[in-house]
Amino acid sequence: MVPSKIVQQPEYEFRSLLLARDVSRSDARQLLTAEAEYGHWELDRLRLYPDGRRKVVLRRKIIRQVRGWSYLTDQLAD
Repeated sequence: MVPSKIVQQPEYEFRSLLLARDVSRSDARQLLTAEAEYGHWELDRLRLYPDGRRKVVLRRKIIRQVRGWSYLTDQLAD
């Protein structure tokens, strides 16, 4: 049996928006498009309530920066 390879899943941050029933579909689309384009958010889930409200959950990847070996060797050389 071959051992399985461990794959690290990306981490996400989430943001919830509640859109009132009087927000038109095109206004909601424009808002979500702007969030996606400029804030790098993507749609995770959307719930439409019977009274017309929309609950939108957006997500984006958390990018963790890792210092490279060259930084550490430069610090040790000084």
